[in-house]
Amino acid sequence: MKKANLLTLVLLFPCAFTYAQGKTGMHIVNKLKINSDGGWDYLSIDVPHQRIYVSHGNQVNILNEITGDSVGYIPGTKGVHGIAIAGPFGKGYTSNGKSASCTVFDLKNYKIIREITVGENPDALFYDEYSKNVIVFNGRGQSASIINPVSDKVVATIPLGGKPEAGVSDGKGTIYVNIEDKNEIVAFDIKTNKVKKRYKLQTGEEPSGLAIDQSRGRLFSVCSNKQMIVLDIKTGQELAVLPIGEGSDGVVYDPILKRAYSSNGEGNITVVQELQPGKFEVLETIKTAKGARTIALNTKTHHLFLPTADFTPSQEKGKRPQRVPGTFRILEIGK
Repeated sequence: MKKANLLTLVLLFPCAFTYAQGKTGMHIVNKLKINSDGGWDYLSIDVPHQRIYVSHGNQVNILNEITGDSVGYIPGTKGVHGIAIAGPFGKGYTSNGKSASCTVFDLKNYKIIREITVGENPDALFYDEYSKNVIVFNGRGQSASIINPVSDKVVATIPLGGKPEAGVSDGKGTIYVNIEDKNEIVAFDIKTNKVKKRYKLQTGEEPSGLAIDQSRGRLFSVCSNKQMIVLDIKTGQELAVLPIGEGSDGVVYDPILKRAYSSNGEGNITVVQELQPGKFEVLETIKTAKGARTIALNTKTHHLFLPTADFTPSQEKGKRPQRVPGTFRILEIGK
């Protein structure tokens, strides 16, 4: 990851640092402990069933959102990155990065239904309500696999011309996805499975998390150089460039509160809101914990969920900090 110069950011965006704090009233309201070890990536919320699905090592842990109790797990998901909830079909899908596959499981009893071969190193994925397909983004495969949840077969593979990260739908047939190694956003048509547009990010580097405001037509892309770039989905025009924390790998948008939340691995959440048409501000920086770099939103309760663990500094120069066994947990952010 490339690091931006803090002084440069302050000079470019002074209003973002001086904006009054405490606007949201949100803070850590709960810590949900998971008694297993391993790395993690994305997590997903099944709102109707009040379940949290967390990628963790080579399995997916499932928690009761209200009590925090473990209610099951999906085993054998090698190098799992993400989980998609296809509610109308009663199925969930995991992206297994090490086995180039997606595991299909039953949302009622968590039993594995089958495994589907997709592209190389599947990473982010989501269920698209418009097309009623599961969209899987293959990192090293530089493509998107389109899965039909009725047949559980890949019905199309779309070349993207670069390494995809997170993607979103406009709810009208267009899918947008960050291309990390090209510093751009690709838009493709889910009806024709063809790339329509490519939006070059002018200053953003290595975009990862992506969120969308469908009603106003905004894309929120978070980048490794500590920037959130807001674009118009029709034109690709950059409407705002805002400072965020270091190590962001996720962003969500609350369509009711009209806020975008960037989860920053340095230990906080940057809250951005469009206060007036085309005018975006950083409302607040919410304290979380180091390592909490991915995020999920419960659109009903407006609570945020972030996975993390404790770390100890590595004894070897250049090595990543080491996870402390037994400290993995989900942070719940609310009022």
